[in-house]
Amino acid sequence: MSKGHPEQQPHPSDAALAVSTHNLHVAYESNVILHGVDVDIPVGQCVAITGANGSGKSTFVKALMGSAPVTAGDVELLGGSSRKNAKRGRPIDWRRIGYVPQRPATGAGVSSSSLEVVRSGTLGPKQWWHPVGSKKRAQEALKTVGLLHRQDVPLQVLSGGQQQRVRIARALVRDPDLLIMDEPLAGIDHHSQNKLAEIVGRLKDAGKTIILILHELGPLEPHLDRAIHIANGHVEFDGDPKDLPGVHAENHHHYPHPADMPSEDRFMGGQID
Repeated sequence: MSKGHPEQQPHPSDAALAVSTHNLHVAYESNVILHGVDVDIPVGQCVAITGANGSGKSTFVKALMGSAPVTAGDVELLGGSSRKNAKRGRPIDWRRIGYVPQRPATGAGVSSSSLEVVRSGTLGPKQWWHPVGSKKRAQEALKTVGLLHRQDVPLQVLSGGQQQRVRIARALVRDPDLLIMDEPLAGIDHHSQNKLAEIVGRLKDAGKTIILILHELGPLEPHLDRAIHIANGHVEFDGDPKDLPGVHAENHHHYPHPADMPSEDRFMGGQID
């Protein structure tokens, strides 16, 4: 992925950045959640964002997605800025970003087939018709997650792990450069967790930048380049996942209940859950 000279690899700080936050503050009225968070994630990295419930990690994701009240600082994704009044630069291109929300407790109420769910990811705001070639793209995305043979099966009858893989396929249908997944291991069995880890590994090998919001690293740990731990609205740790205490594979046994999630409407044509 490096664009440096073959004889010298660039330092991460010199690489093209997929995500960059500068002095990021988020507050709900007088309640300040994030306190001047500075995070740079180079293109091609696979990064875990960890933290306890209430630590600010979910708020950090919402700030990236533009659904949290940023009171100071800036968010840049793939070279685009969240600043509405910026005189320089360009806005964020949400078509280049895929988002997988936390999995709900059940797929009940979603009678659409897996193919229909994935294909809906090709729609955008105020776009009611599928673009040409969307079915083929949806099938390719399902093939990527190993569920092409289940394309005609309603989402609600699939297992929890399979439902999660369909949602990942939906996020991949536009072939995004940046993929953000919120608690992808939550509520699924160990076999499904391992399957998801395999998918993440293949996406990483394909050059995708991946951000994973995790309560625990679990089987995803071998694929991580880096872990960023948020506590009390501050970055408490940023480094090798092996040096991050308390959230390793041997400890995976509990995940928080899904909370309110950032909207995906602006780049995925509405929620499916």
